[in-house]
Amino acid sequence: MEFENLLTLIKTVSDSKLTDLKYEENGVKLHLTKKRGIVSAETVHKTVAAETVSASETMTEPEGKIMNSPLVGVFYTAPAEDAENFVSVGDAVKKGQTMAIIEAMKLMNEIECEFDGIVEEVYVANGQPVEYGQPLFRIK
Repeated sequence: MEFENLLTLIKTVSDSKLTDLKYEENGVKLHLTKKRGIVSAETVHKTVAAETVSASETMTEPEGKIMNSPLVGVFYTAPAEDAENFVSVGDAVKKGQTMAIIEAMKLMNEIECEFDGIVEEVYVANGQPVEYGQPLFRIK
């Protein structure tokens, strides 16, 4: 299954009322389960025992809006090692402003702010791997 199709499938299950989905294609088995609005995916390959992808645990609802990762990859807070961070805690941000970069499959994907506000919290450190749906920022 292609990466884009996998992301679409995960998002579809996440947005639906489904709580469980099993899919098999060419010897690859995918099992998606949803608990408390979080989708977990378990992929079993022919030669690999099991690889689990799961989103972060949901904590009590913080004040403000949460920006979640739209894809799996490596999170970067700046465009280069010696450059300043795109945003920091306390910064005012506008919808469409670049907040970070997630590298996925050798592609650098700019993560744009989804709404106007103030950055209250950054949940991910520079260079840390992120999962689909994982909280990245809290904006108030």
